[in-house]
Amino acid sequence: MNLSMLKADKTVKQQVAPSAKKRKNKETFEAYLYLLPSLIIFTVFTFFPAFFSMVVSTFRWNLPGKAMFIGLENYIYLFTDAIEAPIFWQSLGNTFYFAVGVPINLIISLLLALLLNRKIRGVGVFRTAFFLPTITSTAAISVVWLWLFHPAQYGLFNSILISLGIPIQSWLRDPLLAMPCLIAMGIWSGMGYNIIIFLAGLQSIPSTYYEAAKIDGANTFSLFRFITWPLLGPTMFYVLTVGIINSLKAFTEIDVMTQGGPLNATNTTAYYLYQNAFQFFQMGKASAIAVLLFLLMLLLTWIQFRFVDRSVHYE
Repeated sequence: MNLSMLKADKTVKQQVAPSAKKRKNKETFEAYLYLLPSLIIFTVFTFFPAFFSMVVSTFRWNLPGKAMFIGLENYIYLFTDAIEAPIFWQSLGNTFYFAVGVPINLIISLLLALLLNRKIRGVGVFRTAFFLPTITSTAAISVVWLWLFHPAQYGLFNSILISLGIPIQSWLRDPLLAMPCLIAMGIWSGMGYNIIIFLAGLQSIPSTYYEAAKIDGANTFSLFRFITWPLLGPTMFYVLTVGIINSLKAFTEIDVMTQGGPLNATNTTAYYLYQNAFQFFQMGKASAIAVLLFLLMLLLTWIQFRFVDRSVHYE
């Protein structure tokens, strides 16, 4: 009897196994089918352009002329040419200068998120007000700030200076002030997104941690130092990483407000890439700049994951 039952059970398993495998293959096929549109879009608009840029960077291709293979000469030209190299290095330095606004943005956004996380009347209105710049076109924001920084008395900031008896400033026309002006605008426009992310991180921290710490006599600073700060580590790491990447590829605000001037004081690597591609039509050199910018982003992201991520505490 037992032998018969074992044989029957074995027969059932042999019948079920092919059926389960067939069902699994069907589910896998359906999954790839659903992913196919996204894969096609990624291939056409991301992977292929990136690969094509790497290929073009090895050619001298000045539109509308023919492309000529020159190997790594575009890269050597950017680093060694007496005229081109100083401009490229200046644009690289301006890129890092513009990225200075990222940690400043992070600190201000965190402080505002801590305030907006409190149960106060009208907090939803304040959250909406801070988030509005995030859903507003960067070009529109740049036009508004262009008026605020107007070099004559018509600009809001210069009007304030006049009322205080302080001489008006050239702002975006001053090589020393142009980049700080762009950084200030970038901090303001990027705060809304960071505040929402920080709010999500703050609200994900269990309230029982704070309650237990208060019972032990912890003050406000101790609560922040030993509970909020460590548990917000993953959120801060994400905000810092995304912020640096976005700052390295900033373009719209520079194009609308300064066009890389004055005297290349705001000419970042991303805008220098645009100039070479669509103003000078030097596609080979522009592609080389794009590859170098990609490698720079990759290096900085790797450094953050390699060293900064070590100090992050995950639950």
